[in-house]
Amino acid sequence: MSDDFGAKDWSEQFQKLLNPLGIPMPGLGQPTIDPDEIEKKIAELRVVENWLKTNAGMLEMTIKTLEMQKAALEAMQASADTVKSSENNRAKKKKK
Repeated sequence: MSDDFGAKDWSEQFQKLLNPLGIPMPGLGQPTIDPDEIEKKIAELRVVENWLKTNAGMLEMTIKTLEMQKAALEAMQASADTVKSSENNRAKKKKK
């Protein structure tokens, strides 16, 4: 019985190392020659890129909205503290 570890076995092991889920991925030991397949992959990646850009924009808007809400709450709290402080000062003056 011979345990020859040929190029095909090495390629399969390397493919399993790089792609453990077994999803066919051109370029990992099997170059793609078909321009239509490359164009399809580019189109798919553009869709993912646009989706990520959209989500990044939504995330940025959410962060800015929360920052504005925080600033508004801090301003209202400062205003309330000022009013409370002035009422306390008036109450102290009346007691005297």
